[in-house]
Amino acid sequence: MTRHRLVLALCCGLLGGTAGVAFALDLPVRKAGLWELKMIRSGGQLPEMTMQHCTDETTDKDMNNMASPLAQQACSKQDIQKTATGYVSDSVCSFGGMSTTSHAEITGDFNSAYTVKTTSKVQGGAGAAAKDTAMTIEAKWLGACKADQKPGDIVMPGGMKMNVKDMNKLKNLIPGVKQ
Repeated sequence: MTRHRLVLALCCGLLGGTAGVAFALDLPVRKAGLWELKMIRSGGQLPEMTMQHCTDETTDKDMNNMASPLAQQACSKQDIQKTATGYVSDSVCSFGGMSTTSHAEITGDFNSAYTVKTTSKVQGGAGAAAKDTAMTIEAKWLGACKADQKPGDIVMPGGMKMNVKDMNKLKNLIPGVKQ
């Protein structure tokens, strides 16, 4: 996966409980331009979601620098290994009384397409029962960013647009994470 990995995971976690997907090592940087990210979840109530993300090398690095302290505070384990086909990651993270154990397999070339397959077990929190989820992120490069986009812009379903540089504000929404 790329440097946007934790920010994306936090975004997805805030939307659906997979915040335990945390990667903190330097991995390949995505090709600059517009990426389509399709998230397919099973074991959860959220439908498939497709987003577009305009990025460049600087934005990916900035996102990693912003996200790393969050992962260090919230994750007791962050292990990533290079494999013959990509990367494998295992993590254990805690947010707001919930503990998430995740395993991710990351494949692709980061220039045209990559895939992240994650399985997670969430324990604690409001539901108290352990819950297993699986999510696949299929990413593909679409070309140059659109004329009205700048690096960091994410276009969510329904047309809502935000910039990852504003994601720092989301840290205030995550219980137990120090500023």
